[in-house]
Amino acid sequence: MQRYILALLMTMVVLSPMAIDIYLASVVQMAGELQASNSQIQSTISLFFLAMGLGQVVVGPLADRYGRRPVALLGLALYLLSSFAASMVADILMMQLVRMLQGFAACAISVIIFSIVRDTYSYERSSKVYSYLNGVLSVIPALAPIFGSALAESFGWRSTFVFMGSYALLVLCLVARFLPETLMASAEVAKSGRLYNWQQYRPVLCSRYFIFYALCCMSALAGILSYVSYAPIWLMQHLGVSATTFSVLFGLNAGASIICCFVAPLLISRFGNRKMVVAALCLMMFAATLLIGFQLLVISHKLLAALAFMLPVMFLSMGLSLLLGPATSMALAGFADRAGTASALLGFIQMVGASVIIVLVQQSDLSAPIAVAVVLLSLAVPLLLMMSMKRFSSWNLEVPG
Repeated sequence: MQRYILALLMTMVVLSPMAIDIYLASVVQMAGELQASNSQIQSTISLFFLAMGLGQVVVGPLADRYGRRPVALLGLALYLLSSFAASMVADILMMQLVRMLQGFAACAISVIIFSIVRDTYSYERSSKVYSYLNGVLSVIPALAPIFGSALAESFGWRSTFVFMGSYALLVLCLVARFLPETLMASAEVAKSGRLYNWQQYRPVLCSRYFIFYALCCMSALAGILSYVSYAPIWLMQHLGVSATTFSVLFGLNAGASIICCFVAPLLISRFGNRKMVVAALCLMMFAATLLIGFQLLVISHKLLAALAFMLPVMFLSMGLSLLLGPATSMALAGFADRAGTASALLGFIQMVGASVIIVLVQQSDLSAPIAVAVVLLSLAVPLLLMMSMKRFSSWNLEVPG
């Protein structure tokens, strides 16, 4: 039964990254047709994540009160409708609004995935399952830009959103037919009282252990979000590489993430969750150092300059792949009776925090490599310092104290 559920979760988990990566290679084309500035086009990514984060606190209690299955069906239906709507917009304002709806839909799907894993698998097994799901997630950045580029060249950028909606329809049919309800009838804590009540959030937010590992997840997402939002404009518009070259470089970077995600469960078994988080944060710092170092070299050849941006980001992507499984599992440990609410708060901190950071950084005049490096260093360094200090040991032990 667990393998059966895992297969369904794998079909669902690709929807969120697909909504980002499949249209990246055509953002310049979109900007021209919608008469939008670079920052407005970049906002379609950050607004998507902002809506995903804000929606967490709405969706989580719904998942704990009414069950995983109905919320999953509702999220898939909204994703389907918003994707088709995005394929028909005429201006950037409508695109931004529709992208927020799509982000809210992706939020519902994401919360359900994390909640079902927590419902179905043990603590020891869940971190490995998250890593497998992250491995599937990593396949999308490898393939979606290439596929999206081909779609855009053949049928225009709107076809990428038509594809999203069509895939969501297929997943909706599979979930409606095969996904069982995993919310245990004994989880009465979340089923009693008001739907939205501070008391149901308080035990989670008062856990320093939860907050610390939620911030770890946020730091990794902020790093990747900074890369994804800056990369198309930096590589295609500033450096002048083609959409096809951009897609290939993006795919090669994602390939490293795929390998890392499927190796991660073996590393977790050998070294434990906490050491994997430390290693991931160190990789993020190394990526930031390389970005700054390569930028100081002032490389003039456009392909070499593109590689000088993408190589450090490869280490960032590897760090994300190593971090999310262990950090997510550790953050959610101890919240079996309110897994949906805990998952929602984790997503809220992770996505809203990352979105706000990226929006603030985008207001500066920093070049893409320096902007990404600033995000990484400002987040990874404080977290690593906390993990090295005894006074914060209760925040980040291997098992919550």
